Amino acid sequence: MTNTNTKTVATWRNIPNLLNSSSHGVVSRNHLFNDAVFSFTGGNAVRLKFATVSASQTKPDKEFTPTVAQLLNHPLAVVALVPKDAALFLAGAVAGAAARTVTAPLDRIKLLMQTHGVRIGQESAKKTIGFIEAITMIGNEEGIRGYWKGNLPQVIRVIPYSAVQLFAYEIYKKIFQGKNGELSVVGRLAAGAFAGMTSTFITYPLDVLRLRLAVEPGCRTMTEVALSMVREEGFASFYYGLGPSLIGIAPYIAVNFCVFDLLKKSLPEKYQKRTEASLITAVLSASLATLTCYPLDTVRRQMQLKGTPYKTVLDAISGIVARDGLIGLYRGFVPNALKNLPNSSIRLTTYDIVKRLIAASEKEFQTIAEENRNKIKKHP
Repeated sequence: MTNTNTKTVATWRNIPNLLNSSSHGVVSRNHLFNDAVFSFTGGNAVRLKFATVSASQTKPDKEFTPTVAQLLNHPLAVVALVPKDAALFLAGAVAGAAARTVTAPLDRIKLLMQTHGVRIGQESAKKTIGFIEAITMIGNEEGIRGYWKGNLPQVIRVIPYSAVQLFAYEIYKKIFQGKNGELSVVGRLAAGAFAGMTSTFITYPLDVLRLRLAVEPGCRTMTEVALSMVREEGFASFYYGLGPSLIGIAPYIAVNFCVFDLLKKSLPEKYQKRTEASLITAVLSASLATLTCYPLDTVRRQMQLKGTPYKTVLDAISGIVARDGLIGLYRGFVPNALKNLPNSSIRLTTYDIVKRLIAASEKEFQTIAEENRNKIKKHP
């Protein structure tokens, strides 16, 4: 007599690592093994293994790759041949170098305004210098070339700096994302902070060298200034002010990148892929980050100077406030804002455009490959 209370439970799962598939998802000589477990109430479980075998065989992936003629007809697909990480790294480098060169005069003016009091001595009656006065002084003393003084080490620095920063941000976002693949606001801030500190630490000696070239008198070369620093102050001089630099860049990049991502994400989908949206979002995020973090940048610059009286961040803040008041922490803010807004906007917008370009090229490449696959299937 059959027991009506008997229950049968079947579980079915694939045995891992036995499914061979190509990078395009095409199975070649597929042997799919399954493990079935039947459990009977009141009895022992029975485990059965069996295999289903498909004898079909597809052409190798390389036979689906677009031909030269196809790539000439679809030039966007060529971008897909460049490794994605390399393309993103190069995009960050080029965008950073171009943005820095365009805004170099404003950066030089900002540096002179930030460091004037320390450079000429605290006993001087003229402790500050204005925006127009700095422009005039550079033109009178050094000519047009003076506005780009110190730009070469800055460009040399900004190429790896921008590339590492933007590339590292993508990596850190993956590290800080949750189990569901979503990235929280805190995760975005952390990713931006770590990306900023990583790029700053790697390229910091070039930043100090650029400052010395920009503010010290004379027209010495980058090599001469570097050798002078090593002889007179030691190798440690290339890392003066590293502490406040890391402290300052962490919140700046965190706020800048996080606000940019969140603002873009909050836009309607039809606007997210538009260049104008990226540009406006980048300007807003850079403005907020600059306003929030500028005092730490002033502290950093004054600690980088030769013969600086400041040894710690707190010492520098109190010294600047005592000499110039709270406004002293924002010396050079106007040229810095004029420089940072287009600088950050160009970098973030360019990077955003390149990411979309890479995604579009991969899609077009796959479309051509799929067409080739279908042709082979029709005419084996």
